[in-house]
Amino acid sequence: MNYSKQRELIREALMSRPCHPTAEELYNVLKADHPRLSLATVYRNLNQLCEMNLAQKLHVPNAPDRFDGTITPHYHLHCRRCRGLYDLSEGISDWHSLLGDRVPHRVEGCQIMFFGICDKCLNQA
Repeated sequence: MNYSKQRELIREALMSRPCHPTAEELYNVLKADHPRLSLATVYRNLNQLCEMNLAQKLHVPNAPDRFDGTITPHYHLHCRRCRGLYDLSEGISDWHSLLGDRVPHRVEGCQIMFFGICDKCLNQA
């Protein structure tokens, strides 16, 4: 795929965010400095970044998809109170490596989403 200035701009914006933004959230951040950028362009380029394995799309039930610039294997917690999406990595087994030769298929990756209450919301109660 050829280099695209807009794709690189969107990728940089995604990588600079510690959260997991939606396409619309990224668009709203970028449009002030790039008024000719369209929401469709943001969606198209985010999907292309995912196809190129430079980002990952996270499917959240009953909510817009979110995007993550971290492509190394890790898991997520979706808080049912604040609707935040948080990286989980510490102390969690590498589930996809546990499959090993136990299945006849070639597993190329996985997405594991945990649901619960984040520490911020727990500390507010």
